[in-house]
Amino acid sequence: MKQRIGNYRWRVVALLFFATTINYIDRQVIAILAPDLQKLFNWSEVDYSLIIMSFQGAYALGLMFAGNLLDRIGTKTGYSLAIAFWSIAAMFHGAARSLFAFVAARFSLGIGESANFPAAIKAVAEWFPKRERALATGIFNAGTNFGAILTPFIVPVIAIKWGWQWAFIGTGALGFIWLILWLFTYDHPEKSPKLTIKEKEYILQDEPEKEEKVKWTNVLAHRQTLGICLARFVTDPVWWFFLYWIPKFLYTNYGIDLTNIGPPLILIYIVSIIGSVSGGGLSSFFISKGKKPVPARKNAILILSMFALPVYFVSQVQHMWISALLISLAAFAHQGYAANIFTIVSDIYPKKAVGTVIGLSGSAGAVGGILFSFSVGYILELTESYFFLFLFASVAYLLCWLFLRLLVPDNSKIEI
Repeated sequence: MKQRIGNYRWRVVALLFFATTINYIDRQVIAILAPDLQKLFNWSEVDYSLIIMSFQGAYALGLMFAGNLLDRIGTKTGYSLAIAFWSIAAMFHGAARSLFAFVAARFSLGIGESANFPAAIKAVAEWFPKRERALATGIFNAGTNFGAILTPFIVPVIAIKWGWQWAFIGTGALGFIWLILWLFTYDHPEKSPKLTIKEKEYILQDEPEKEEKVKWTNVLAHRQTLGICLARFVTDPVWWFFLYWIPKFLYTNYGIDLTNIGPPLILIYIVSIIGSVSGGGLSSFFISKGKKPVPARKNAILILSMFALPVYFVSQVQHMWISALLISLAAFAHQGYAANIFTIVSDIYPKKAVGTVIGLSGSAGAVGGILFSFSVGYILELTESYFFLFLFASVAYLLCWLFLRLLVPDNSKIEI
């Protein structure tokens, strides 16, 4: 069937996957280098939190505008500008020599990277019928984990051989390679000359929606928007914590440094890749059994939240590989959840509002990340323990499911 229809839309997903991969490589470089940079520049835990918070603050600010801007100027142009901007910001880290310079570099990176997920979700909504969106979202979202796997492979090699500056410069340059491929490949499916007639009909099979500009006030008027924003508010900080503090946790608790940081991080993110794809597949399975899309996504999120509960024990475990396995299960849960929370947006909102809602909810998640990162720095300074941090990570996904249960009706399609 797919052979007769055509498969050009999966090339678009491949580009979204690699853009998300680059996005996560660029943001994770500092986490891999953090123990060494902390010694080199004499950063305290609070200083490091400030650097991370500057990225998250910019990310939150950018998301307030990115989704709406993408809805206005289009996916192709918006994505192109975003990746060019964040690639330059990533390379600028190599020139930083002070706390202020790192804060400025992280802030710029956050502004640029804030457009990645709104743009990718909007591209999926444009290029895929509803029945395939969860799978397409799961595939491109797996780029977060692929990037997290590649980073501990390539960054230590570059840093040890050529210096930490070139780790930022070399990874930042990857975005410009992607940009060339994107400009030659992407267009709206209605305008693309590279699609077969059958594939175009297949992509556009859902009921057409009138394209018009969306105001934030029209989106915020719906309680579903609050539910999705609260879900992201409590779960996004967990992923930020894993991304930026797990290398430091492994260094502090088990003495893992640049020379051997790779294996435990690779395990964590390989397992999370499985979660990203299987999370979307789980909700699709429920739909195939007769469930409506929204309750199917919520059921999948509830099941996945069970995998995060054991991460509570990480700070009490003496063996490094057991800790890595428990963190892996929580990362599995997060990525499976992410494939579903993104897809719920395209399930219940019209296409014209998808970018705006993803941007607003992502901004809520970034605000949660800022508050959590602020707490992390002071908790570690005062207690020198990760206990309370992993306690929050263990229950965050149950809280997320509860918000969705209370505020997002199962069979309600929003009209804007």
